[in-house]
Amino acid sequence: MSRTLADIMATELICFQTDTNIHTAIHVLLEKRISGAPVLDARGSLVGILSKKDCLNVLFSTAYHQDRGGPVEDYMSRDVQTLDAGLDLVAAAQYFLNSPFRRFPIMRDGQLVGQVSRHDIVNALAQDLKAG
Repeated sequence: MSRTLADIMATELICFQTDTNIHTAIHVLLEKRISGAPVLDARGSLVGILSKKDCLNVLFSTAYHQDRGGPVEDYMSRDVQTLDAGLDLVAAAQYFLNSPFRRFPIMRDGQLVGQVSRHDIVNALAQDLKAG
């Protein structure tokens, strides 16, 4: 039986609320050494992703235009592509090959349940080849 994203996904996620201050969020990403995090609304629904690229735009704008920042929702990427927790690893690898994204939020029954990165997929597939 092939493994699914539920078998390898990270489940302890750093998430931001839409009203989190962008500079606080940048500090958290740097401190935790992660490249992005899901953004949730007040009901806990996934509404965006804040990536380091989004943060670079903020920092450039702050340095160049003396912008003071604002809430994460003003800077996050709203076009979020997600994957289902039951997706098998080979199919998931196909999504990574066809996408510029380095990580995907993982959903089950409309709820955010985890996240998987390119690294996670490469690592899992390499383990499967070695074991197989």
